[in-house]
Amino acid sequence: MSILITPTLPTTPTARALIAELETALDHPAYPPEAQYGYSVEKLIAEGVAFFVIWVDGEPAGCGGIQFYGDEYGELKRMYVRPQYRGMGLGKKMIEHLEEVARQRGVYVLRLETGTFQDEAIGLYEKMGFKQIPAFGEYRESDVNVFYEKRF
Repeated sequence: MSILITPTLPTTPTARALIAELETALDHPAYPPEAQYGYSVEKLIAEGVAFFVIWVDGEPAGCGGIQFYGDEYGELKRMYVRPQYRGMGLGKKMIEHLEEVARQRGVYVLRLETGTFQDEAIGLYEKMGFKQIPAFGEYRESDVNVFYEKRF
């Protein structure tokens, strides 16, 4: 099995398809509009998010990005692994890759926001050493959002 992570513009058909799948997966009735913070393809570009696709044997299996806030921290964005590729450690590989991207920029703190119903994602983040923190940046506390940070 060959696994490759490549920088990819969010505007490519592959990236757009993965982001659309993620949006569908996050469509939960308990997430009110004011608690949904996912970036559109256009916002990923506008905010300068470094975006990556993870490939398994030449097939796109997932994606993830990182938005930098100066040298203070990077925020994980649009993390997703297609259901048929879950359980293969791809989420872990993407996070490790994004940590390395941050290190290369001299940033040693990663943060993220996720929804309380994203059990698999929360399990992965906690397993990878992320600790729950209060809302940060422009986020607001709510019953359906969870915020994490990892220092390395």
